[in-house]
Amino acid sequence: MKQAFVFVGGDVCPERITERPEEGAITVAADVGWRNAQRLGITPRILVGDFDSLGEPDVGEETEVFQVPAEKNETDTQLAVDLAISRGAEQITIIGGLDGRLDHTLSNLAILEDLDRRGIHAVITDGRNRVRFLRNNSTLIPRSGFRYLALIAADETVKGVSIEGVKYPLKRARLHRAHQYAVSNEIEKNCALIEVRKGGVWILESAEASLAEPPKKK
Repeated sequence: MKQAFVFVGGDVCPERITERPEEGAITVAADVGWRNAQRLGITPRILVGDFDSLGEPDVGEETEVFQVPAEKNETDTQLAVDLAISRGAEQITIIGGLDGRLDHTLSNLAILEDLDRRGIHAVITDGRNRVRFLRNNSTLIPRSGFRYLALIAADETVKGVSIEGVKYPLKRARLHRAHQYAVSNEIEKNCALIEVRKGGVWILESAEASLAEPPKKK
């Protein structure tokens, strides 16, 4: 499965990001996401955006640069994701984009839903949180450094929701968008098995607040 990494803006905690591109992976930076890639020691092969945040890009010849107008319909993240798909990406990891402006954060969560609809496996993480989208399907979430697990309903009613291997299991439950209660769960086994029979949910993993903060400089 062709892998792509898309680096976007927002604060990240590099010490807690375990995802790294393998050899041959597509690497794309969306505007100021270039700096987040650099913080992780990665030089993306593609840079796209209007550069209103990054400024005039200073990159090497090995990086393709696509500058777009500031007045456009798509966000820089959407453009970067679509560019990765056009290069053959079947699995996308988005780094960043979960803090700062709420409109961008919600837009990025919607991108996960759209990618699921398009048959693209996707996850977004900033090191403090990691999010996936699941509709009418099942998945395994391995136990990791993220303490909390939550399901957030994307539809008015999500039916047949089951969670195994967790502190608070569910069995064919119903989740409602207007009354979110499947939060602050914890994985107790090696992994959690999540099944959704009808509807869509965002699956969120979150770190303990004290662990989510990057180490202070001495």
